[in-house]
Amino acid sequence: MNDLLALIRKVLFVPVHPAGYPFIAIFALLAAILFVIGHGLGFLGLVLALWCVYFFRNPKRTTPVREGLIVSPADGIVSMIVQAATPPELDDCKGSDPLCDAGPVTRVSVFLNVFDVHVNRIPADGEIKKVVYHPGKFLSANLDKASLENERSTVLMKLNGHNSSVAFVQIAGLVARRIICKLSAGQAVKAGELYGLIRFGSRVDIYLPPGVNPLVCIGQRMVGGETVIADFKSAETARIGEAR
Repeated sequence: MNDLLALIRKVLFVPVHPAGYPFIAIFALLAAILFVIGHGLGFLGLVLALWCVYFFRNPKRTTPVREGLIVSPADGIVSMIVQAATPPELDDCKGSDPLCDAGPVTRVSVFLNVFDVHVNRIPADGEIKKVVYHPGKFLSANLDKASLENERSTVLMKLNGHNSSVAFVQIAGLVARRIICKLSAGQAVKAGELYGLIRFGSRVDIYLPPGVNPLVCIGQRMVGGETVIADFKSAETARIGEAR
């Protein structure tokens, strides 16, 4: 019984990100109006209001803290692992940053559906070197070309204890129309800390330093701030997954 109560508390009483408060209030007001019109419509409005609370949930996470680990910046499914150039908005960092100078590097893409946690977390300890917002299209976030054509917010971060950097990018999708990024250049950050949110379906890309292999595979579910994507101290080759 105690385990059941603990599970109920965990599901129903999850903290909510402040960015969700206005939307929750709107959905709650809509539900109240619909109840006046009819109980059936009111129940539908209540379900939508509860879904809105669920969408903006901000659960606590336990982040691995060993030096060299890079954790997932988002919840979702790994949709792509490819070799790609860093985003063009980082071209002016060439000559001053090993990640930007390396040419194609490993890019891990995490796709978030509307039922995933949408808060985003810092992937490793470091210092923010650059934050760039880039306006663009709202193509489906699971398309490869969304990395270059969609609206996005790109962060370049120098890693503590290493001479390289990582880049991580919030990408808007078909439904997502608002990217929130609270970072600024010169800011010191720690792995697992909250830094932003994308509303209503999206994608997050992370560009790994040259020579660092991903420890995840396509189709694997990520837990933001917890799942280890890569490890500087690992000599393991890139993994291959199997649906079972």
